[in-house]
Amino acid sequence: MAEVYDVIVIGGGQSGLACAYYLRRTKLNYLILDGQEKCGGAWQKTWDSLRLFSPADQSSLPGWLMPKNEDGFPPKDHVINYLCKYEERYEFPVKRPVKVENIIKESGIFKIKTSTGDFSAKTVISATGTWKAPFIPKIKGIDIFLGKQIHSAHYKNTDELKNKNVLIVGEGNSGAQILAEISKVANTSWATLKDPEYLPDDVDGRVIFNVATAKYKAEKEGKKFNPEAYNLGNIVMVPTVKEARERGVLKTKGSFTELTESGVKWKDGTKEDFDFIIWCTGFHYATNHLENIVKIDDRGKVKTKGTKAQNSPGLWLVGYGGWTGYASATLIGVGRSARATVKEITEYLKE
Repeated sequence: MAEVYDVIVIGGGQSGLACAYYLRRTKLNYLILDGQEKCGGAWQKTWDSLRLFSPADQSSLPGWLMPKNEDGFPPKDHVINYLCKYEERYEFPVKRPVKVENIIKESGIFKIKTSTGDFSAKTVISATGTWKAPFIPKIKGIDIFLGKQIHSAHYKNTDELKNKNVLIVGEGNSGAQILAEISKVANTSWATLKDPEYLPDDVDGRVIFNVATAKYKAEKEGKKFNPEAYNLGNIVMVPTVKEARERGVLKTKGSFTELTESGVKWKDGTKEDFDFIIWCTGFHYATNHLENIVKIDDRGKVKTKGTKAQNSPGLWLVGYGGWTGYASATLIGVGRSARATVKEITEYLKE
């Protein structure tokens, strides 16, 4: 008979590894199934120049601090190396590449159908994040534009953009950072639904995490949380964005009403031609693999209490952002969600 694991974690990125850290301290039999070919999670897929918002010691998973890097906030390769060494350090049981295609539940046991065969488990932790679910709004004319358009999830670098006319869409952190980089080599315009809002220059990921923690503690204690000093969705002034501000390129043209064959039609009726459009419009949740065991909304969100799925006993979701735990989509924040999840799973399996 096939082995029935106590826990199967779906996803071997930062959230899955944080869960594994606490699972290894129990007597539970667990396994991580990772769809990536190599370690490092979604960080492998990000654009080349991406950096963390916080210094290394404020960007660590539970148990082992990220080694410091010499040049400010850690770059992508530093983070990937840390995640790989973290996995190796604790000798987590990881199988990859394993693509989870479907999950069903029979007689209280989850049957996980994958690209490499079937696995069985008493409980499941879904830790697949958002990167595989990029969101592009359905805008009039999007199918007739003859230039190239990609989501920020698929942007790597400026190699094919030199001297091109490029439109960056989206007023968040990815939009600001990608605009800052591309504007050095191309003719850029920035489209936003509203005016971008910026955090003060001295605010980085440490402050953002501390605000999220204060909110978390207040709600746990049943207290009202005073409006935080900083909107957590505002743009963090990392060095590249500060430099772009000095060059005067952090200027939005507002929103456009439709795409044309050659570009866009702005809200004021004027038209502008572009070779490339880069959609920095966020993500939904990569939870399609759960559709047969729990109800998922059109964004991929599942009804949860903390990280526990309310309508599917034995299922937990970790690392998807606010709805599964404050700051749970960050390296430093996911440990809190992971610890609480493993505690709940241990109690669930005893029962």
